[in-house]
Amino acid sequence: MKLRYSALLLVAIAALLFIPWQRGESYPVGGGIDHTGIRRLVRLERMDSSRFVKTLPYGSRYSLPYIRLNLIDQPVDSNLLARDSTLEAELEKYIPNGGRAYSLAIMDITAGRAPRYLERNANLGYQPGSVGKLAVITALMCELENLYQDSIEARWALLQNKVVRGGDFAVYDHHTIPDYDPETERYTRPQVNTKHEFSLYEWIDHMLSVSNNGAASVVWREAMLMRVFGQRYPTLTQEEADEYFRTANRKALSDIAENVVNEPLRHLGIGHDEWRLGTMFTRGASAIVPPQGGSTGSPRGLMKWLAALESGRVIDAPTSLEIKRLMYMTDRRIRYAHAPALDSAAVYFKSGSLYGCKPGTSCGKYRGNRMNYMNSVAIVEQPDGTNYLVALMTNVLSRNSAYDHQLLATRIDKLLRNSAQATNDPPESIGTGEE
Repeated sequence: MKLRYSALLLVAIAALLFIPWQRGESYPVGGGIDHTGIRRLVRLERMDSSRFVKTLPYGSRYSLPYIRLNLIDQPVDSNLLARDSTLEAELEKYIPNGGRAYSLAIMDITAGRAPRYLERNANLGYQPGSVGKLAVITALMCELENLYQDSIEARWALLQNKVVRGGDFAVYDHHTIPDYDPETERYTRPQVNTKHEFSLYEWIDHMLSVSNNGAASVVWREAMLMRVFGQRYPTLTQEEADEYFRTANRKALSDIAENVVNEPLRHLGIGHDEWRLGTMFTRGASAIVPPQGGSTGSPRGLMKWLAALESGRVIDAPTSLEIKRLMYMTDRRIRYAHAPALDSAAVYFKSGSLYGCKPGTSCGKYRGNRMNYMNSVAIVEQPDGTNYLVALMTNVLSRNSAYDHQLLATRIDKLLRNSAQATNDPPESIGTGEE
């Protein structure tokens, strides 16, 4: 393991400001292509520098070795930490309208200081929406570890080489996906259809980078197949997989789906009411695998997952690092991560939403008057060495709360950085995660 110092990090940032992009050296471009085989990244590599700069902010252009696990030498217990009442009082001033529609959990994990934790209504349950896709990637990685307990390389090779068809699980989703052919250089943004075929890595990328629901159902399906077929899975044909779902007992499928996606969360100390998934992300998938138990999430449950990730406890350290890399590879920053205050920061995030209208009324997109959930989880690493975790869940009715998330991102960043300066205790780096 290496020591990482704030001064060196500032030098690296300064270099990025003057050389915003170097072909083949920045992540996810370069090493990300070789490691994953994701064709979307090939297109980024082939972009001229001016187009690439417009696509990603400075904080999204760090090289592969930068991405580390910040708590690998300082694991945080699943019960989190004692709450910082002073910071919580300051946070309360920043909440729009001061209502129960805003729930947060925040942990400052800046190196060289003891972690600080604060929360607000953090035990309230919300519909997790697309944030739940982090549970799906956790499930797949857990089953992958069961297949290859002694070989990390074999796990990543399977993700890169195993190609599967979307089928009925993939439909329907209005989100488009990036589809790029490196040979013809043809680039399109189609909706996922039943005939689409991608590697497991690319399905994962579609699930996380553009939050495609069809991809999430496909990834969940493959985790189930790994559980059912075990060592047969790597050579399982598409026809065999389709036949299994066609003939299997529907209750048994529902039980397997629920166990596969929720058991890894329980092993991390995340309770049943803190975070669970019970329904797949597309109607096509739910018609095959019946829902069970509903889905819910809370900021405290999500924070336990974030802390476990940074501690290398989501399956194991290599898996935690790989998931963190995949969270960094987003197609673009939205909502919380779109705040200008985070432009120079490395941000690893996932957001999600779900809205609905009261019967007999109409409401706009992300402006539900019956429910209007919008959730964000983020790991933020600022150039000055300030690192922190955030889980934000809201249910602000009748208006798009994306701006609220950006505003809170700016205020939380200022709160943590200013309060750290007030301690007169400049951060020093501790050991970071393995490559």
